[in-house]
Parts: sequence; C-alpha cells; structure tokens
Amino acid sequence: MDAVETGQEALEKTQENYYALVLVDRKLPDADGVELLNKIEDTDPKIRKIIFTGFPPIDNIQEAISLGAHAYLTKPIDPQEILETGKKQLEERSREFKDKYMTLK
Repeated sequence: MDAVETGQEALEKTQENYYALVLVDRKLPDADGVELLNKIEDTDPKIRKIIFTGFPPIDNIQEAISLGAHAYLTKPIDPQEILETGKKQLEERSREFKDKYMTLK
C-alpha cells in the first residue's frame, strides 16, 4: 500500500508498480482527480478506481464514471464504507481475472 499527495506522484507510482485498486480524491493540489483517472486508465486499464469528493453533484459522478471510476464516494466518508467499497472492487477485479483466465484454458 502506498499513499501520495499529488496526481503526479500517483501517476508515477502506477507506472512503476502494479496496483489492483486506487483511491483518488477529486481535488488534488496539482490535478483534477477525474482527469487523473483517465491517465491511470491509460497506464493500466485493469486497476479498479474509487474516487471520493466533497462535491457530490451528479455531473461529477457521471464524469467520473465515464472516465473509468468504478465507485464514487462523498465526504465525509465512513471508514467502514471505504473498506466495504474497496472489498467489493477487489472482488470484482478477482472475478474479472478468473473469467479471463478461464477463457485462456
């Protein structure tokens, strides 16, 4: 598990390491979290992406989903909600992996 403070650091980490899941804030010091999702998608489209924000308008949600977010949480976020959402996304990633593996046999 890694934590970074900027979009640039996040992008570098995803280019250097494998991650099954990333959590991205909508507002970063140097980037828009939704735009970062698009860049992460280009780096590894298999990464499950959760975005969170203090700004829940529906257009933000639709934009994030259209750019590859798999889940969208609004602040304040209950830690249990993060755990449950993360677990669900990792289970989905595992299912995708198994489905792909089974088709290669």
